[in-house]
Amino acid sequence: MATIHSNTNPNLNSNEQIKLNIGGKIFVTTTTTLQSTFLTSLSTTTQPIFIDRDPQIFSSLLSLLRARRLPSTIFSHFSYQQLLNELQFYGIQPPSFLSPPPFLPFDASFITSLIPPSSPIISAFSASSSIVLAHSGQISFYDPFTLSYSSTVRTHLDYISSVGPISPEISAVGSFSFSGLHFYSKKNHVGSVYWEDDSDTRVRKSRVTAVVGDAGDSVFSAAFECQHGENAVLIIDKSTLKVVAEIGRQSGNSSKSSAIKKLRWVPQVGLLVGSSVNCGAFGYSGYVRIWDPRSMEMVWETNEPGGVIRSSRLGDTMADVDVDPDGLFLAKVGSKTGDLGVADLRKLGADPWVYLEDPNLGLRGNWKIEGSVVVHCDQGNVFVGRDGGLEAWSRVPDREVTEEGEGGERKWGLYRRNYVDKVEDAERGIIRSIEGGGNRLFVTRENVEGVEVWETSHCSDNTAPLPESLSDYSLDFGVRCSCLRW
Repeated sequence: MATIHSNTNPNLNSNEQIKLNIGGKIFVTTTTTLQSTFLTSLSTTTQPIFIDRDPQIFSSLLSLLRARRLPSTIFSHFSYQQLLNELQFYGIQPPSFLSPPPFLPFDASFITSLIPPSSPIISAFSASSSIVLAHSGQISFYDPFTLSYSSTVRTHLDYISSVGPISPEISAVGSFSFSGLHFYSKKNHVGSVYWEDDSDTRVRKSRVTAVVGDAGDSVFSAAFECQHGENAVLIIDKSTLKVVAEIGRQSGNSSKSSAIKKLRWVPQVGLLVGSSVNCGAFGYSGYVRIWDPRSMEMVWETNEPGGVIRSSRLGDTMADVDVDPDGLFLAKVGSKTGDLGVADLRKLGADPWVYLEDPNLGLRGNWKIEGSVVVHCDQGNVFVGRDGGLEAWSRVPDREVTEEGEGGERKWGLYRRNYVDKVEDAERGIIRSIEGGGNRLFVTRENVEGVEVWETSHCSDNTAPLPESLSDYSLDFGVRCSCLRW
């Protein structure tokens, strides 16, 4: 993040007038107004001082320095990222009101890409608490507010497949091709953890398949897999970087016991959710398992294929699955139909899935069997990447439909689905990963450099009322969508 420069030129009085030539336009102000920028520390008394930058943006920044406010029309002329870039150039701390507005999936757009300085193809990244990009055997750090580049550290790994920050200063990284979980600060290696068991000779040379930076206030978790398919999730203390518990050990390498590929912590209910989806000669197979780290017990699981036979969904196994820690639901996409199914974390049973059907013909028919699909849940929204397209399913706030049924009235929520991206965005490449961070969405694509950053514009009307007629967006849950209204 840009820092505030308090050094002043000793040749200038504290309230002396100063002339600036910004991109050919003359500005007159005082050194007191400019005291939080680098301009007063320039080693020249020749005026006007020439700075080769955009004068229109500087005029708005001068208003910010004088009155701690920006002109109301600034985002009609400049993008949010342009403003942040100029703030960083002049060394001005961005005010809190410049943080991104609440993320609206239907009004978000691609604003920039974070491209590390070397080997820019991203192998893994995390944006949940701080922005950490893994590329080749390096990890790069970015400021989560300004998106400015901070530093890069070279690890001892040739390839990084998992990364997760466990504190503001330390990140955990793992590799499919190298054993152990390794901890790096922004400067160097600070430790490693290995999964070993002296009573089982098969548990050795374990590699990391997933990392989540939280599993409680003081611990985090990582999934490990050994050469013969044995796998488990380890709970690790953040302060000591030592293993404190092992949960979910599985033996063998069948589809039902393959290693966890995605881990997420749900703090509202204190649960750890792990999932694994594989695609082979006979199609997709996957499972979801949920643990309570306090008791170290598994509280629920589902396997596909396997488990309860679902006559209407037989063979439509999950192509990808995720959990929303805020909305407390699971979301999956069927590998055959492409339909989105959800399940309430508080009402899980033998067959908890209900499926959203989209009656909007303009948005149907974009699914091909065995197509690439990525599911990510964030802040009550479900984001789905289908090949190169990015779509969102979002709850329409304060809109419900009441129906008479067996047992009395039922209230059903309303959801709507739309593409987040434009046609040219989808053409950039196949989506490989999606992650929400703050009020932004981050996306990587196959063989495309860097991480895409998506934001809602400050010009968007976040309070505009929704139209009364939502018939195109009401979704069937058997009869009508009851999606996250449990």
